[in-house]
Amino acid sequence: MRIDKFLKVSRILKRRSLAAEAASGGRVKINGKTVKPSHEVKAGDVIELGFNSGTVAFRVLDVKETVRKEQAETLYEILDES
Repeated sequence: MRIDKFLKVSRILKRRSLAAEAASGGRVKINGKTVKPSHEVKAGDVIELGFNSGTVAFRVLDVKETVRKEQAETLYEILDES
């Protein structure tokens, strides 16, 4: 699954366009490398997402095409918030 779609499905970001914009702007890293919106995500990847207020690092636990709102947090675990 593409990183922009994963960020939307997991509800880390509200809209896919925001996720694509973040990746295009160099604010998304997977396993320490800056990626484009089309980069493929798999279970076990560590993603760092930069915000104006800091960064959030999380590990991908599962990749699913669709999930319910209540189950979105089961797709990842937060490692660090700074």
